[in-house]
Amino acid sequence: MAAHRLVVASLLFCCLAEICYGKVLFSSLKRTLDVTASPKQGQVLLSGVDKISGTWALNKTFPAGTDSSYKTIKLKLCYAHISQLDRAWRKTVDDLSKDKTCQHKMVATPYDAANKTVHTFEWLIERDVPQATYFVRAYAFDSNDVQVAYGQSTNANKSSNLFEINAISGRHTSLDICSICFSAFSVLSLGVFFYIEKRKGKSQKQ
Repeated sequence: MAAHRLVVASLLFCCLAEICYGKVLFSSLKRTLDVTASPKQGQVLLSGVDKISGTWALNKTFPAGTDSSYKTIKLKLCYAHISQLDRAWRKTVDDLSKDKTCQHKMVATPYDAANKTVHTFEWLIERDVPQATYFVRAYAFDSNDVQVAYGQSTNANKSSNLFEINAISGRHTSLDICSICFSAFSVLSLGVFFYIEKRKGKSQKQ
């Protein structure tokens, strides 16, 4: 009997711990934010070079006070389903503390409930962003930095308004040109050196 009570108490403790530490399920969030992103469907961008811009705003169809707990809006770059296949390190999990869909932070801004205008953002794609297909998602966070709502630039199935990002190769045209010029100079210098040595040899024989 004592053992049974101990098990029940342990389960209750675990449940309370999850509540206290703010476990959030994505499925529990309302899509109250309207989000757009500048890339067109299928467009290819280059990390370290191109920028992503767009807008976010509160969907006005929700009743007044819906955003009363919003304190911060964070925009993130998220993997589309096609770039998650067979990649456990990018998998979607309903528990947001374990979710790997949106790993790349873009922009964070304080939320002003009195400002109902459409907000804009711009973000230079960082060089370490891997090659994949993406969309943009915004999360609304409360004063405890816990997600309370979201919005995204794609549909619920994450199949529309997707774009690609190609990772940089690490080589630049200017470096390639310098490398070619240096190689040509080295070969020319070597040829001149052998010519001079040959002339010296002939002079000594004479």
